[in-house]
Amino acid sequence: MNDGEQSIFRQKATAARGAVRSGWDVLLHRGPSQFQFWLIALAIGIAAGFAALLFRKGIAALQNLAYGSDDPGYLHSLAETLPWYWVLIVPILGGLVVGIILHLFTDDARVRSVSDVIEGAALNDGRVEGREGVASAFASLITLGTGGSSGREGPVVHMAGVISSWVSDRINADGITGRDLLGCAVAAAVSASFNAPIAGALFALEVVLRHFALHAFAPIVIASVAGTVINRLEFGDITEFALPTVSVLEFYVELPAFLILGLVCGVVATVMMHSIFFAEDMASYMQKRIRLPRWLRPAVAGGLLGVLAIWFPHIIGVGYETTSLALTGQLLLHEVVIFAILKVLAVSITIGGRMGGGVFSPSLMVGALTGLAFGLIATGLLPEVSGSVTLYALAGMGAVAAAVLGAPISTTLIVFELTGDWQTGLAVMVAVSMSTALGAKLVKRSFFLTQLERRGRRLAAGPQSYLLAMFRVERLMRKSDHERPAREEKCWELIEQGLYVDGNATLEAAMPVFDRTGVPFLPVVMLKGEGQPPELLGALFHVDALKMYNRALAAVSEEEHS
Repeated sequence: MNDGEQSIFRQKATAARGAVRSGWDVLLHRGPSQFQFWLIALAIGIAAGFAALLFRKGIAALQNLAYGSDDPGYLHSLAETLPWYWVLIVPILGGLVVGIILHLFTDDARVRSVSDVIEGAALNDGRVEGREGVASAFASLITLGTGGSSGREGPVVHMAGVISSWVSDRINADGITGRDLLGCAVAAAVSASFNAPIAGALFALEVVLRHFALHAFAPIVIASVAGTVINRLEFGDITEFALPTVSVLEFYVELPAFLILGLVCGVVATVMMHSIFFAEDMASYMQKRIRLPRWLRPAVAGGLLGVLAIWFPHIIGVGYETTSLALTGQLLLHEVVIFAILKVLAVSITIGGRMGGGVFSPSLMVGALTGLAFGLIATGLLPEVSGSVTLYALAGMGAVAAAVLGAPISTTLIVFELTGDWQTGLAVMVAVSMSTALGAKLVKRSFFLTQLERRGRRLAAGPQSYLLAMFRVERLMRKSDHERPAREEKCWELIEQGLYVDGNATLEAAMPVFDRTGVPFLPVVMLKGEGQPPELLGALFHVDALKMYNRALAAVSEEEHS
């Protein structure tokens, strides 16, 4: 070995010893804390799993009290045998109780759901509202137990967020830790609610955290598994829906049909989402127009649902029975079309009437009906080259749900886990990819992100859009005692020109003014009222705003790639 080779060998040996020492330091100093964090994730997963289980059992108990059936899979069949006045009055009474709960325990009489959890992850260091969240969970439980046409995943996810927020506050968790714990709670709740551990973990990453950072993956998986174990200890290792036979996909011939189905499902999902938003806007307009007390709004919605349910009890509850009939091909074409339209109408009334619940389960039902309708037409036109209509129902179920949630990966997997049919993955993936691509263009990426956009929370475009709303101008301004303040006379000149920003505003309001005018700073004022001059608080410099924005972007990038 010559001198050059010896030198290279010594360098490699030194590097190896340094790597070993570094690894030992990580194991010695960070290992226990990492293990402790995983234990906290496990505890949160268990708590969220039990919360989801109790929520599901509570719905069954209330349905048994109201309709005489604790099995949501046979709810509409039983409702058909009940007196018409009972089918009408139960949703009204449920809506009345929901309205009173929301009126007393929330400031806006609005049920908290998945969109609020997404907002908490992005803007509030992984925290969600506690008091309002508990009230929303009880309201949604009553809604689903008394015939409300929505799903249980929304309230379950927010309820899990309340648990993780409480833990984060107790341990003074920073933003990254708080978001990771929130993801753990969401994953466990979804897993326990649907017996879907893989989809539960990916749902938390894809929908709530909106990144796939490695540091979040292990604790979220731990929590998701914990939630699934709790579900299976109670219900066993069974799927939500049972398919009659293994579907066969005629790959080369039928694949274009699933591409078309995906586009159709994207349109259906968009119609469903816009119907909900229209119902919400119309209900708010009518409530204001006739001066209806806000606590009566859910009762009115319950009355409308009751009227529909007298003739079409299929709209009652989550809709598992109708979804199962669609997946097994036991419905006729005209029934499929009517049920799909009525379900969209019913879920719009339920959510627009602020009765509570989620949109995932209704989107599964609408998707299965859409897929079955498409399959009946397609196989009727080309029977010699067509497979089973149930395959179209399965693909449609995933495609509509994926477009509504804006979550193609987790939705594809949850469809597999809900049905146990892993051999039809290609058809589902093709339909899901087309529906989400189209749906994302027609709304703000998903139902939840569009909800937030309607409230002024611009999260759909990513951190570069919503980070500006996180920093108040008053926090960044330079006061008069700053070492490099703005000249007071120049500030008043800009104020006279209408170039200033309110102290309570955020950078989201200030940055467009900088871009439009090119001024180096903006006076920060407190507006005292009409006819009174504003009070000068300081000045916001463009360079200070840019520095804060860049630091925030760097922190987000570091979190997402760590």
